[in-house]
Amino acid sequence: MALKAVTFDFWYTLFRDANGAARQQLRIDGFSKATGVPIEETAAALKVVWAEFERTHREEQRTLRPENAIQIAARELGITVEPEDERHLAKVFGEAILAHSAVPIEGAVEAVRAAAVRGPVGLVSDTGVSPGHCLRKLMDRHEFSPSFATMVFSDEVGVSKPQAAMFEAAAAGLGVAMEELLHIGDLEFTDIVGAQALGAKAALFAGANDTHREDTRADYVFDTWDEFIDRLPDITG
Repeated sequence: MALKAVTFDFWYTLFRDANGAARQQLRIDGFSKATGVPIEETAAALKVVWAEFERTHREEQRTLRPENAIQIAARELGITVEPEDERHLAKVFGEAILAHSAVPIEGAVEAVRAAAVRGPVGLVSDTGVSPGHCLRKLMDRHEFSPSFATMVFSDEVGVSKPQAAMFEAAAAGLGVAMEELLHIGDLEFTDIVGAQALGAKAALFAGANDTHREDTRADYVFDTWDEFIDRLPDITG
């Protein structure tokens, strides 16, 4: 069956992380100020938080949200955070990505636009402490959004890749069958295996994360977005 639509991952596919230390410091400072917990203790508690976010993503295949970060930190510190403070801190944690932003990978905007000329384009992204509504704002800020027919985020779906619901939501939003979809991402288990298990084609983007470059099962491998654009006519037919 001919490919009719393309979906892209967000992290290390369209965007690379940047300003991470400043983002984390913003969260540490905000939590310490709101709760009175010293900076050093707050930083230690947040290390536990990030480990739990990673465990949940890996083992349960779902992503926690900013409010979960506040709750886990409070439990680790043995304190109570009032509901109003929890809402405020969840906003601080989630919107830190807007204050200290991730940055687009070279050629990513052009690649998305080129794909959108040939058929509908979607985003399939796992989230975390930076929720989907904030990642949408980054997509707007860097002029990706006009090219996208649908955006699917794990915090909104309730599960993360490689769960079928993520890819099925994207295919439904694009109006195509799974067999007509090409998904592009940087992670073997979530992006490549997840898409292929449902009958979609999968491409590994290794330009920002080459961890799986030599042992991938992907149908295609791209090291740059220029390479993807050059091969796009042959891939989509």
